[in-house]
Amino acid sequence: MKKLVFSLLVVMQVMVAWSQQVTSVKGKVVDSKSQQPLKNVVATMEGTNRTVVTDAEGVFVFENIANGNLTLTIGSTGFVTQTFALEVAEGETVDVGVIALVEDITTEQQLSLITLTENDLGDDNGNSESTAGLLQASRDVFMQAAAFDFGQARFRVRGLDNEYGKTMINGVPMDKIYDGRPQWSNWGGLNDATRNQEFTIGSDASDYTFGSILGTQEINTRASTYRPGSRVSFSGTNTNYSWRAMATHASGMSTSGWAYVVSGSRRWAEEGYFEGSDYSANSLFISVEKKINDKHSIDFTGIYAQNSRGKTSPNTQEITDLAGERYNSYWGWQDGKKRNSRDKDVEEPILMLSHYWQLNENSSLNTNIAYQFGKIANSRLDFNFTRNPDPTYYRNLPSFYTTQHDFNVIGDDGAPVYVGDSQRNLDGAAAVREDFLEDRQIDWDNLYEDNIENGESLAVLYEDRTDDNLFTANSILNSQLTDHIVLNAGITYRNLESHNYQNLIDLLGGSGYLDIDPFLIGDARQSDLNNPNRIVGEGDDFGYNYKLFANVVDAFTQFRFNYGKLDFYVAQNVTWSQYQREGIYRNGNYADNSFGKSEKVDFTNFGFKGGATYKITGRHILGFNALYMGKAPTLRNSLPNARLNNNFVEGLESETIMGADASYIIRAPKLKARFTGYYSKITDATDIGFYFAEGLGVLTADGRQISSNGNAFVSETVTGLDRVNMGVELGLEYQLTSTIKAIAVAAYGQYTYDSNPNVKLNVDNIRSTVDFGRATMKDYKQPGMPQQAYSFELEYRDPHYWWVSASVSYLADSYLDISPLLRTDNFFINDRDPDGFPFPEATEEGAREFLKQERLDPATLINLTGGKSWRISYGKTIGIFATINNVFDFSYKTGGFEQARNANYRQVNQDFAGPTRSFGPKYFYGYGRNFFVNLYYNF
Repeated sequence: MKKLVFSLLVVMQVMVAWSQQVTSVKGKVVDSKSQQPLKNVVATMEGTNRTVVTDAEGVFVFENIANGNLTLTIGSTGFVTQTFALEVAEGETVDVGVIALVEDITTEQQLSLITLTENDLGDDNGNSESTAGLLQASRDVFMQAAAFDFGQARFRVRGLDNEYGKTMINGVPMDKIYDGRPQWSNWGGLNDATRNQEFTIGSDASDYTFGSILGTQEINTRASTYRPGSRVSFSGTNTNYSWRAMATHASGMSTSGWAYVVSGSRRWAEEGYFEGSDYSANSLFISVEKKINDKHSIDFTGIYAQNSRGKTSPNTQEITDLAGERYNSYWGWQDGKKRNSRDKDVEEPILMLSHYWQLNENSSLNTNIAYQFGKIANSRLDFNFTRNPDPTYYRNLPSFYTTQHDFNVIGDDGAPVYVGDSQRNLDGAAAVREDFLEDRQIDWDNLYEDNIENGESLAVLYEDRTDDNLFTANSILNSQLTDHIVLNAGITYRNLESHNYQNLIDLLGGSGYLDIDPFLIGDARQSDLNNPNRIVGEGDDFGYNYKLFANVVDAFTQFRFNYGKLDFYVAQNVTWSQYQREGIYRNGNYADNSFGKSEKVDFTNFGFKGGATYKITGRHILGFNALYMGKAPTLRNSLPNARLNNNFVEGLESETIMGADASYIIRAPKLKARFTGYYSKITDATDIGFYFAEGLGVLTADGRQISSNGNAFVSETVTGLDRVNMGVELGLEYQLTSTIKAIAVAAYGQYTYDSNPNVKLNVDNIRSTVDFGRATMKDYKQPGMPQQAYSFELEYRDPHYWWVSASVSYLADSYLDISPLLRTDNFFINDRDPDGFPFPEATEEGAREFLKQERLDPATLINLTGGKSWRISYGKTIGIFATINNVFDFSYKTGGFEQARNANYRQVNQDFAGPTRSFGPKYFYGYGRNFFVNLYYNF
């Protein structure tokens, strides 16, 4: 706190007396097509809190503004935002004249953005969507390409997950406390209603929040800021969904002081691009504003977005070779229809009440109260005392026979002799291959038959369910303190109660289901010792049942200084986070540490950032930003096994984030460009992963074996993980002629791990956490996104309101997600040796080959986009937009991960011995040739 107080005092010392300059700026905004005035267009003086809207004649006026070098932006939904550099003298009235806004074709492009990473989300309960954080694009040339072109290959800006960005609606944070990421499905399908957005890149200054290292995205749903009118559209695509219908109406502000906006959409598909990926989503939006007087307005925003979609499976290379890239093991036929066993259902309405108070000509206060509730559910099959129903279970595949060892046959070097090429095994592999190709999906009918015959269900369908109740209250102050100083300040409080449990949704023909863990014995197998051997039915909770509680307070202040050619800012924040778990079940395996409330853990962190912009001329600008902050671990990464016990990660620490960037910006009439170099380092991160291990030998830290029957659901806790991200970005746009524009974009990054973190496994079989020591991960590449990306685009815009563009993108240096466990000393230890000696066949050369990180093949993607609009009469337009992505149907992997089941040298050696691997990496694939067509009518 002393640091924060000291920082505030230093900043306040530079404040000067209030100025009484009388200066004004005015102009008129018209539609470039009709030359008719545009009402409710937003005019903003950047770097201040001053915003006005145009009246019925399209006129805007700023009164009593500061003199000096100012930047004016004019923007409205559906039009290209225009920016003007002004030099305003004291007492002068500047008339910028008539400003003609042209139709923004990227508005239609945003509707076609492909949320590719919906297809490769984790199954963690409550997990929000790990997208690149770019479902909408800013006007920045580089950011547009990152969204429209690079996003197809899971590109992440600066290599950062969107946990390190901020997404807000009306200044209210939308990132989940559970994992720090926004749940995009909460407002999915409401593109028209969420178009009013403001962006900052990296740690640049924001009017609404302190932010973080990736940037901020502010969605404004205040009813009076929408351009009056109506819009209906109908779209077809072959990606996540097949069809979409959407309608929106905005009233504008009436003479009685009321404004409202309503919007709704439906998206659906019996099957998306990948097999068995059904899709159904319905979305509704309403915003109603009452202008009480010139100083006070109240706005209510309600958002309801229900989304249900069938997931797609990651597959090993063996499975892809057998069944193809679109193969999905999660579905099977039932009653003539494809039924997916793994659906993700999201239904979390948002209710928000906002008060806008113009304190005086120079200051405004925005106060919000928001409440979000509802569910996130991820379904899957569970089974007791029966075979695994997964058609890709390793014993159902040819590699099970071609990678076998006979451990009774030992060679001269002490290693087991490989006998996988015996005729017996080859015959078995051929037979299994034919069986798999003939019946490669879930056999729903067989599951029903077995359950009916047995009476009690042997297999059921359940969902990992999260029911959240989140209350948020915040206030954001903007004040023009002097001609040269603007204050932004805010405080946000959030309170979360999260109920997490397994919910049985289908007994699949049986009479009930025994609520135990069949892989354990005695009392340890009981899910709830307070209700042992319980038979559960549909709609009952079972397995695990607990609540998570969180309180988060975030406060910031920011001072912006404008002195002609030099603008700079300083900002500081303080955050406080508190977490607690309450077990509703007394788990048999953790009888003394699962029921009731845990201890509370809390974290206090500070952040400081600053930046400067130097205007060499009105067209050439230098920009600098730097940040240092602490970040509390998320709830997800605070408890190693929240499903079963109250333990928090031992020695849990906050992350430290450091970063800086420098930019050279050109804003010329024909040329717009930005060149940026950046560096960031994140230290002391904690990451928790979950997976099911079969036959995993569990060892103590000294290598001695505890259990060789380690069939268990385990959690892997990685602590002390450091990451370094550095690179350059280039975005260049040049108007070759009045109708032809060229765009070139490049990103070159180096994203690596910068430490050897500690690895622990929480193993239920032994009711213990096993410390495996350090994992040699330093200098391995961070996975999941291209570290190089280049794009070139030509766009032709005809005066008769049609346009077409073509782009080619090259994306490279994307790496596989590595397993930390495989890179500990345990990898070399023979768990069958009573003294824990290394495997005799283990060599440094062999380990280097087995543990080499896989680099995915580069991808070259070509996209075509075009559209045309027709003006029927004043204020009425009909148009069509179409895009074809990946025109040449290029096959490429967007990511993948190593499997951790084979945890030692001998097992991996065995897996590599045959022609195909049983436990090789699992991959995600991008879309092949895909399209999006949208018909719209504005009136």
